[in-house]
Amino acid sequence: MKIDRRNKILAGLTIAAFILIVRLFIIQIVDDSYKTDASNNSMVHAVIYPTRGIIYDRNGRILVGNKVAYDMLVTPKEVEEFDTLELASILEVTPDFIREKMNGYYRDRRKIGYRSVVMLSHLPPEIFMKFAEVSYKFPGFRGQARNIRDYPYDAGGNLLGYISEVSADDIKRHPDIYKPGDYIGKTGIEATCEDYLRGEKGYNIYLRNSRNRIETRYKDGEMDKEAIPGNDIVTTIDAELQHYGQELMRNKVGSLVAIEPSTGEILTLVSSPGINVDMLADIGKHYGEIASDPYKPMFNRAVQSSYPPGSVFKLVNGLIGLQEGLVTPDTEYPCRMGYHFGRNKLGCHAHRSPINLEESIMMSCNAYYCYVFRDILESGKHGSVAESMDVWNRYVQSFGFGRKLGSDFPAELGGFIPDSRYYDSVYGKGAWKATTVISLSIGQGEIGCTPLHLANLCATMANRGFYYIPHIIRGTDKVHIDPKYYERQYTMVDTSHFPVMVEGMYRAVNSGYGSGATAAVAAVD
Repeated sequence: MKIDRRNKILAGLTIAAFILIVRLFIIQIVDDSYKTDASNNSMVHAVIYPTRGIIYDRNGRILVGNKVAYDMLVTPKEVEEFDTLELASILEVTPDFIREKMNGYYRDRRKIGYRSVVMLSHLPPEIFMKFAEVSYKFPGFRGQARNIRDYPYDAGGNLLGYISEVSADDIKRHPDIYKPGDYIGKTGIEATCEDYLRGEKGYNIYLRNSRNRIETRYKDGEMDKEAIPGNDIVTTIDAELQHYGQELMRNKVGSLVAIEPSTGEILTLVSSPGINVDMLADIGKHYGEIASDPYKPMFNRAVQSSYPPGSVFKLVNGLIGLQEGLVTPDTEYPCRMGYHFGRNKLGCHAHRSPINLEESIMMSCNAYYCYVFRDILESGKHGSVAESMDVWNRYVQSFGFGRKLGSDFPAELGGFIPDSRYYDSVYGKGAWKATTVISLSIGQGEIGCTPLHLANLCATMANRGFYYIPHIIRGTDKVHIDPKYYERQYTMVDTSHFPVMVEGMYRAVNSGYGSGATAAVAAVD
């Protein structure tokens, strides 16, 4: 019995020893991942930043390219005594700047460990070359090449956007993509196309010796990873038109938007005053100056400012009147220097009277659209004034107003179109009527829309009743855009009603002063 028990114990120990030996063989000879993990403390991963994708205009002009700059990295564990004054002179900073940085690294030495941290970014090549010549004097300091943005064509900082170092929130949202010191598109096209433009980081692995100095490449570079460049982006922007728009808006406050109606492609999008492209490559250096500007150059008025649309909105009310059967092209209304209701008057300029629908657009008559709007709300076709107001609201929203259009440009504002609930909350239920909100007839009052909304209205008129969602990026083999940008968005007004309104628009520009045309000064063919 004793012999059997001893044999069983020996057999068990022999099997355990065999398993342990096999496992050690696998770990040490076959699978070197454990060896790699154990060597991590002696390894240095030098990040290779990918080339960010180039941004082109619709005709192949480069709007945003790349140029080389350098980051000055410090590995605090490797730093020895050095001449602070000499280094400050080379890097063109103050000695106090370097002292403050080094003191900070010392305080955070446990957190930093053997990592390298960025002390200075965006060093121009000429400064880095001066450092490289004497780098042997400054162990622990090294330069790292990085591509920064270059702007060969002034297409406007608000449109292009800028990149800057990732924030803690950026890292939290994308921990597998971004690390401290990385850059990310923050605004404009740079933000819209970040996923395509950024590329994928690579790295070279080096080994440290016992004195913590980099000695050689790990496995002769076998484990290194090449950086993958970002994808290039083709925009819908016309660089020449964009530049011309910026010149037109110089020293003015406002915006300018142009859309190709047949595709919804945005040809130009200008916000003035805007961010100078010369500031974009190193936005951090100029951020305080830009942010404190009372004219708010970072505020993109083309998509973020909500304004009453004014007389151009008469087109929408006229089309709703046609669709509802409340007016025809031959319907005439009088105008006696405005629309009179009770003791009140909504004024208008002098012109002949009465006029028909087409002439009302040509002359931009306020009184005509007061009659039309009042008929829309008081005809009884949809019940009460409140119910008719909600029908009007749905018509207006079908033109894209009162909501975000869904463009691919970031920070788009939706605007506002009032409905019965809004006026019930302001005046009380049943305590308001058509004349209470008569200013809506001429695009005033509580209506709010962006310049992008108005440009989209013009595209809808050109298409006689439909639009494509405005967008700024073109689809390519490597860059895919949402299919919604290829789909027609129809209004609730039949296309047959648009020609008379378009003819009125044409006459407003081309009929000449004597006929009462209100936009003849802008005549173009």
